[in-house]
Amino acid sequence: MIGVTCVVHRGRGRSSNGWRNGTGPANGVCSPEWVRRGTTLGLVSSFSAVSPWVWFVVAGLAAAAGSVLLALDRGHHSAHQRERRRWAALRGWRFVLSDPVLAGRWRHGALAQGGRGLAKDIVVGSLFTPLGRRVAQVFDHEQGGQISSVVVAVQRRDHGADLVAELWLPDRPSPRDTELSVLGPVGDRVALVSDPDRAGPLVSPEFVFAAGALGPDIPVAWVERDWVLAAAPCTATPARLERLLRALDEIADLLDVADFDIAEEPVDFRGSADWATS
Repeated sequence: MIGVTCVVHRGRGRSSNGWRNGTGPANGVCSPEWVRRGTTLGLVSSFSAVSPWVWFVVAGLAAAAGSVLLALDRGHHSAHQRERRRWAALRGWRFVLSDPVLAGRWRHGALAQGGRGLAKDIVVGSLFTPLGRRVAQVFDHEQGGQISSVVVAVQRRDHGADLVAELWLPDRPSPRDTELSVLGPVGDRVALVSDPDRAGPLVSPEFVFAAGALGPDIPVAWVERDWVLAAAPCTATPARLERLLRALDEIADLLDVADFDIAEEPVDFRGSADWATS
């Protein structure tokens, strides 16, 4: 704290600003102007007394702290990437560092806000189900240099599907999409769909049960084109992603069977496996 002491000097004469002989405030009264002058002089004197090498040390410490934080961040990302790569290898799936266009395939659900972004640490493979193989993809969705979520996607066998349906947790704000209408509650989630007449018959008790298996840490799952997707937290482990893949596969199976019943004609489920092996 900078202190200011007012000293009264006895003398003859008073300057025009009220000081006696220019040595201090008149009548022993500290005016606000005198306090400000004394404080400023004290601060200047204090900073001037600091040696230049002290500022050099402070700048060096700040730079060292920034380097440590950057190294920790890079180390965390490297560990995350190794874990994702190891998981892909155990699965016999492909691992890709990044893809600038992959996230642009979809524009609903968690990808409806903030632009297309970038897909990083991508795992691509296929799930083996009673109805055959199903393509699966997992990637970190990066927006503005930050990972916003882990997107998990499984491909349906109905490649001509154009229905869009989003299942949001009620406490999570859903984006305003003029193309979607509120269908109503589906278990613990709120459904937004592009075609209520088509989506209504698909919401069976089995579908509600499968949607409930997504988990409370999944803010949104959605159906878009011929894919069923979900957004997982950035901290999701491979074990958590495995459980989410099984839940999405169950939803995709229910939708495929429902489409098959509506079509009332045989469907060749083997064609979708070619993409996974390319």
